[in-house]
Amino acid sequence: MLRLPIAERPAWREQAKEFGFGFHTMYGEPYWDESAYYQFTLQQVEEHIEDPTAELHQMCLQAVEAILANEAWLARFQIPSQFWDLVASSWQAAEPSLYSRLDLAYDGRGPAKLLENNADTPTSLYETGFWQWLWLEDQVKAGRLGRQADQFNSVQEKLVNRFAELRLQRPNQALHFACCMDTEEDRGTVQYLQDCAKEAGLQAPFVYIEELGLGKSGAFTDQHDEEISWLFKLYPWEFMLREEFAEHICTAGCRWLEPLWKCLISNKAILPVLWQMFPGHPNLLPAYFEDQLAASGLQHYVKKPIFAREGANVSIYNHGQEVFSSEGPYGDEGFIYQAYTPMPRFGDNYTLIGSWLINDQPAGMSIREDRQQVTLDSSRFLPHVIMG
Repeated sequence: MLRLPIAERPAWREQAKEFGFGFHTMYGEPYWDESAYYQFTLQQVEEHIEDPTAELHQMCLQAVEAILANEAWLARFQIPSQFWDLVASSWQAAEPSLYSRLDLAYDGRGPAKLLENNADTPTSLYETGFWQWLWLEDQVKAGRLGRQADQFNSVQEKLVNRFAELRLQRPNQALHFACCMDTEEDRGTVQYLQDCAKEAGLQAPFVYIEELGLGKSGAFTDQHDEEISWLFKLYPWEFMLREEFAEHICTAGCRWLEPLWKCLISNKAILPVLWQMFPGHPNLLPAYFEDQLAASGLQHYVKKPIFAREGANVSIYNHGQEVFSSEGPYGDEGFIYQAYTPMPRFGDNYTLIGSWLINDQPAGMSIREDRQQVTLDSSRFLPHVIMG
């Protein structure tokens, strides 16, 4: 695993404008960074990223079954109890899912370690599935990369195929897509998913979350007062279940993508559950609930809110002393404690691997880096290649 410099494509910003990639710069700083790339061998990708991703995902699915059978564990996830039966019925009905992203610490040598599972509302999908592949093609054409250069990246192909499968399950039904207003990155992610869904033959209208209404029949409606029977929402379940309209989720007759059972594996409480179910697994870090911390013996650990996004409210402790913390609005629902593992460092850059699954199958990889140890929404996205 190497971090290698490379010349930027001369007109990539104009190209980004053409393709609607407007969030390549955030907060006045580069988000997309093609001044360098990460290089892997095929063995590293297949054995250290792809295979463990598949195994970890299956472990998470096993954990769902165990959590739903254990009310004490369900309570740990801070899901309102009035929705427990609905979560269980979503799982028992095998309601289909679309995608997930596992965040991994991996330095090119030892086993990748699971940091968390973004199984409900992962972003950076467009950059992974389309934009970094376009970068690879352009750099090969320019002669800056050899023709044998490849990428761990079948995201777009698998997304289109998955939407085609879902269309057959719900023929002649439109799949609405939604995200919040004033979130350019979220809107870009959803637009990419809409494009993939349309390529698969689906009707894919868009509605902002803030525009969702409730019709006379009790169904959710879009901005045109059309009833919504099937909705992809880039909006966390933990937020939705606490909204004023949450009581109507049970009665509105809407099918959800992602399904409600995903609220279990996207919750950081899954991490101590996994450690209890699979202790010592090489791709897991020891993790505990707050009342288990004293007996755990952990000295160097990371404190994470069970509901958190983009690295917010994360703290690192060493022998009881806080050595790092990030700001944010989360933490009221509680925390989990995960053994500290050093983030791989290349020069001044701490590196995080995002390993994607589409329809439960490993599908691609994204790389984020930052000058601090916790990856935030502003952390840079760099492309990768497979050589050898």
